Amino acid sequence: MKVVLFGHTGFAGRNMARELCQRGAAYVGASLSTGLDLRDTAATAAFLRAHRPTHIVNCAAHVGSLNYVTEKAATVIADNSRMILGMYEAVARECPEALVVNPIANCAYPADADVFEESGWWNGHLHRSVLSYGASRRLLWATAECFEMQYGVRSVHLLTPNMYGPYDSTDPNKAHALNALISKFVKAENLGQPELSIWGTGLPIREWLYACDFARLVWEVLQNPDRPGLDQPTNLAQNDGLSVRELVDIIQTKFGYHGQLRWDASKPDGAPKKVMDNAKFRQVFPLFRFTDFQDGIAETIKYYESVFPY
Repeated sequence: MKVVLFGHTGFAGRNMARELCQRGAAYVGASLSTGLDLRDTAATAAFLRAHRPTHIVNCAAHVGSLNYVTEKAATVIADNSRMILGMYEAVARECPEALVVNPIANCAYPADADVFEESGWWNGHLHRSVLSYGASRRLLWATAECFEMQYGVRSVHLLTPNMYGPYDSTDPNKAHALNALISKFVKAENLGQPELSIWGTGLPIREWLYACDFARLVWEVLQNPDRPGLDQPTNLAQNDGLSVRELVDIIQTKFGYHGQLRWDASKPDGAPKKVMDNAKFRQVFPLFRFTDFQDGIAETIKYYESVFPY
């Protein structure tokens, strides 16, 4: 097995790279920050021609906070659409026999669904706050299907909850929601800030996936992509969620932060609830055990403490 990991310097990509290293797997990483622009089909094709992968893990994306993908909506959908098309055109040209593994964020689910079931993931409009990125995730699936029909390129799609964990951005406008919260608490604690601003009302309920668990699950897919059910998009799910206010209480308890919390309702909340059904997940990955949430939070705090100041 020879793996190409796109987006290897990003949040999900760095966690995936660590998992591959720990497993002793041969892989080659590529990201925009290291010189490969997936929007450039010719350059991507040349890269694949040089490395001839048997497996491609596609963690490349232009994404950020809810606020970011709203403010930069046109740029986000344009960049991601060109990356998707450029990558699949290059794969079809140079290594159509390679397996492509795509994480698809759960913002691709319909806005009016409370519990996300795979059978209905396309059945409705996206929430406007995530329109730019969610639409590009639907395009990713549609593009993969079309390239399989014409060129035989096989893809596995893993529908992911909001992720958290080490290696995310230290910029709250770019980091994933829970990581942005943790980084704000670390900064406030270290600088002795008397007040901490938290975006939104804190009422939305979200399911959370530890990024290291995501990487472990992708590794299981790479080992056995033929397990029943993976021919269709599959939730990486626990069917459990917490509100942002509950998360803040957990994080604040760990820090003992005594400053004043200020909820900034001018920032968008997004959909009121995003929890993913896990019935199919239990069938596809019956033996998998997720990292305890408290342990994942503790490791994420350690990461942000290790990179402070920022």
